[in-house]
Amino acid sequence: MPKESFIRNRIKSVGYALKGMFLLLRTESSIKIQAVIAVVVTVFGFYFQISNTEWILQLLAIGLVMGVEGLNTAIEKICDYIQPHMDPKIGIIKDISAGAVMIVSVIASIIGLIIYVPKIF
Repeated sequence: MPKESFIRNRIKSVGYALKGMFLLLRTESSIKIQAVIAVVVTVFGFYFQISNTEWILQLLAIGLVMGVEGLNTAIEKICDYIQPHMDPKIGIIKDISAGAVMIVSVIASIIGLIIYVPKIF
């Protein structure tokens, strides 16, 4: 069987990634909420005409929160697959994963406050 070309392989990889992204957005309520928040702060960004630096910080914050949420979801799905019954050790793994989402969410919220509070008041 001939080896696939590099370009064809990359195109397939992007397809798998897009499939995963849309699956995450369709099936996980927490990422849906975060997507709505991302849209709202993006609209605020245009309304308040934030600077390029503020856009960069805002987009990084959005990307980090949604990316870590995706990793958290994947970790939870793996844990549920490996151990479908209640297990304290799996619970600790899930709690740590959720804690990572909390950390980036709090920092993203602080970034949002730093950007928008001076513009609102």
